[in-house]
Amino acid sequence: MEIGAMLDELREMALKDEKIRQELLDTRKDAHPLAAFCSKCRELGYEIYEMDLITAGEEFYATMRRSTNGGGENSPKLEGEDDFYELFFASLEQKS
Repeated sequence: MEIGAMLDELREMALKDEKIRQELLDTRKDAHPLAAFCSKCRELGYEIYEMDLITAGEEFYATMRRSTNGGGENSPKLEGEDDFYELFFASLEQKS
């Protein structure tokens, strides 16, 4: 399963279960929040590791850029579109 699909499943799980949602949100308070988040994901059965999460967003964005505007360097950077980690938390925090 790809990182995006795993994050979608985790998001759905967290939005249905307040305890899991809070545990995921609490990982942001850790001294190493990305590592804590990935560890919690693995506890929940999703094999997500830091580098996989970082590169997944970058790869997704690179694919999107190649498919629009001829894929050239003039394609505008969309703020945060390559950061699956931040997008995941933004979707969880919207519920608050």
